[in-house]
Amino acid sequence: MAHPRMYDEDDPLLARVRAMCLGYPEAGERESHGRPHFVAGRRVFAQYGIAGEDDLRLVVHPDDGDREALLQHPRASVPPYVGPAGWLGFDLREADDLPPVDWEEMAELVDDSYRRVALVRMLRALDGALDGAGPDGAGQGAPPSG
Repeated sequence: MAHPRMYDEDDPLLARVRAMCLGYPEAGERESHGRPHFVAGRRVFAQYGIAGEDDLRLVVHPDDGDREALLQHPRASVPPYVGPAGWLGFDLREADDLPPVDWEEMAELVDDSYRRVALVRMLRALDGALDGAGPDGAGQGAPPSG
């Protein structure tokens, strides 16, 4: 049974998350459980939301050593279903009780999560792009930082 779509295609936060995630080598997007999931090849490295239509979280899988410190972040939470496996969600809503979203920090979290699942060839392509030259020596630029 297909899940109903749980997000708004015109959501500007989703557009920003897409720009961050789809700039990586071999990155793609697929819909699963009604939510956008961003994949490196076949492996998920980020998703947008996880529970309910009004869930505006970026869900990533940070390095295990960083998880405890990241849990102290005012926007961080342990999402249902995938949280016990080490995933964390970061609320992207504008809210009076939260500091402004640090998009550079969100981009770093996406980068860490991508690097956890990317194949060696993807990492070589990424690191070549970050050095200003792709695998064929041509400049490719870095993934968007949001």
